[in-house]
Amino acid sequence: MLACCVLILLWARGSKIALVPVEKAGASFSAELAKQQRSTNAQRQSESVYDAPVHLADLEDSDINESSGIVASRVNPDLFWTHNDSGDGAFVYAFDRSGKSRGVWQVAGAEALDWEDIAIGPGSKAGQPYLYLGDIGDNDSRRDEIVVYRVAEPTVNADDVVVSKRRPHQTERAEALRFRYPDGKHDAEALMVHPTTGDLYIISKIRFHAASIYKAAAPLQASRVTTLKLLGKINVPSVLGGLLTGGDISPDGRRVVLCDYLQGYELSLPEKSAGEFDVTWKQPPVVINLGTRRQGEGVCYSLDGQSVLATSEGRPCPLIEVKRRASPAH
Repeated sequence: MLACCVLILLWARGSKIALVPVEKAGASFSAELAKQQRSTNAQRQSESVYDAPVHLADLEDSDINESSGIVASRVNPDLFWTHNDSGDGAFVYAFDRSGKSRGVWQVAGAEALDWEDIAIGPGSKAGQPYLYLGDIGDNDSRRDEIVVYRVAEPTVNADDVVVSKRRPHQTERAEALRFRYPDGKHDAEALMVHPTTGDLYIISKIRFHAASIYKAAAPLQASRVTTLKLLGKINVPSVLGGLLTGGDISPDGRRVVLCDYLQGYELSLPEKSAGEFDVTWKQPPVVINLGTRRQGEGVCYSLDGQSVLATSEGRPCPLIEVKRRASPAH
């Protein structure tokens, strides 16, 4: 969530510096800031392996007014899951590429204090994909523990299109995975789960400084509080610093996509690398243009890993796709 506090954002405008209070930030402000960022990173963006962003649709369900995370379904091909930021309740929303609602589920046994991201990956039952809901927001650095809810991904049927937040389906009962940081309290909005190992990653959110990378190695236990391991720092080419708001790991486990309010960033495991996945965090991020988003907080890979999709807080909620370019023939 973008905190409405007395904060000044700075960005380069030629040889001048512009000072803008966050509480006055809106679509025009975000567009201007994104314009300046794109200019600053023109060379980096030209190296991107992704095409220009395409606005696929606006999400049909008007109850999705603060889409804070997005993930591609594993059980239901061509469908996606999202959730709202704080204040909505423990609901997940299914939709397709055209933005059409495919049903709403209330996550049994879960509370929603400040849900900031959603991930998907393996869990306690082999062969069963699980949704991971990250109640990891902490704008005021007050939380001694954070919680990630793990629940078996629901199967979506054709007649679920009529299921709404007023009369939602119920998921299986969720497990509450509790974590604490090894170095104090942090705000965070980016949650990822590795598709093969089940390891969980959280990236802190911090303005004008490098963000921190935290890991909890699988198997993840609901019976105790797990202390996250600090892996290091990540620097992205952004005037906002580490103000990261979403993330995902590609289905093949070889790439990471992150986003902030301005754009996306991808880190890739080197092609010839025989090392473990965590080597990815040491690679240079490449900029991905995610198009115009009022307050971009959700980003994910498509099921085949060939596209990046993004949403935004606000209504209507856009669904944006950026396709990966085909590799040139040799």
